[in-house]
Amino acid sequence: MWFKNLQVYRLPAPWNKTPEEIEQALATQRFAPASSNEMLRQGWDSPRGNEQLVHVVHKQMLIMLGTEKKLLPTSVINQVAKAKAKDLEEQQGFPPGKKAMKELKERVADELLPRAFSIRSNVFTWIDPVNGWLVVDAASPAKADDVVKHLLKAVDRMPLESLRVQRSPVTVMTAWLEHDESPAGFTIDMDTELRATGESRAAVRYVKHTLEPEDIRRHIKSGKQCTRLAMTWNDRISFVLTEALAVKSVKALDVMKENESSAVDDNEKFDNDFMLMTGELSKMLADLVEALGGEARV
Repeated sequence: MWFKNLQVYRLPAPWNKTPEEIEQALATQRFAPASSNEMLRQGWDSPRGNEQLVHVVHKQMLIMLGTEKKLLPTSVINQVAKAKAKDLEEQQGFPPGKKAMKELKERVADELLPRAFSIRSNVFTWIDPVNGWLVVDAASPAKADDVVKHLLKAVDRMPLESLRVQRSPVTVMTAWLEHDESPAGFTIDMDTELRATGESRAAVRYVKHTLEPEDIRRHIKSGKQCTRLAMTWNDRISFVLTEALAVKSVKALDVMKENESSAVDDNEKFDNDFMLMTGELSKMLADLVEALGGEARV
């Protein structure tokens, strides 16, 4: 298994919390299906479907936050409420007022909720207690923040912090492009976004397009800065670095897939993939932090 998007946080390295202690803490918020009158239910579930909330491979841990959300579109509520309002108007001789209409919509929502469809989603989190990484596989910071909120609520006094670096990713990525020079161990790929900082918010985006140095420098000279940059680490992993220090569109390249060992069954293959992923990503993240000037300490 490979994470597609990395929202990165920091733990002390090494972190001495054991998988058993984390399992016990997460069990207080174990996932249970939403009842008929609940719109949303969240909780920790087994990442491997075996009742264990913490999956461990060579000290690396995998946990999963499960979410069940009912689909009840506002348009449906409004449609049913409108029909009921019309019946009510015929009965009482005048249309319901603003307050009465609000209460009617609330009653309609309560009536429709037990029949609403449920959507289940899962967000995986990798905990590396050896090197001090905590990584949420989420495309948006909001979704990662939701996971972190539940984690901090479950695990008492968890010393978790956002990853901070010495130099702004925007400044560093812009300098790499301006000087047509990538940091040691990395290459710059053919996708980037340059955005103006002024009121115009003008932007130019390259997708699978050669980044001609002169064209890039012209955009930078006009006031644009790099907010997204596609890169490859050691010919092994490609990704997109964002201005918010998120790592997106992570892909293991063929050179890594060739090194994958043959597994006897699905469980063994999963563990092999997870071990390979965590080993490579921990090194890549360390090199990326170094390329951004190292970690910023408070």
